[in-house]
Amino acid sequence: MASLLIINGPNLNLLGTRQPEVYGSQTLADVEQLCADTARTGGAAAECFQSNHEGEIVDRIHAARDRHDAIIINPGAYSHTSIAIRDALSGVDIPVWEVHISNIHARESFRHHSYISAIAKGVICGCGILGYRLAIMAALDALEG
Repeated sequence: MASLLIINGPNLNLLGTRQPEVYGSQTLADVEQLCADTARTGGAAAECFQSNHEGEIVDRIHAARDRHDAIIINPGAYSHTSIAIRDALSGVDIPVWEVHISNIHARESFRHHSYISAIAKGVICGCGILGYRLAIMAALDALEG
């Protein structure tokens, strides 16, 4: 059974209350349930993790080695700032899909560049929390070969 690590970065714990006009009304619990259900339907398991701390995210990525088959990450604001998270993802040799709830290319110019995108197998943005489902489906499809 494939194992997926779903990582959510800073401020995603505020989903449902933070800027619902941008991020929607669903909560992080809704995202995690969607991920678990989607993975289970695809015959896989999903482990969800959220942190507002860069080092904790790096540590969780390192711990994924030999434990998870793919990583789905919404790095939040760390997309645009964290070379450390990018290097951790590169270093564990696990395929990565990047997800953003909003369309980062239609927002402020500083959000247009992501350090993660260049190493991701796929990037999904602007689809709301449906992006997580799409990323999981893409990951499972790739793992099936």
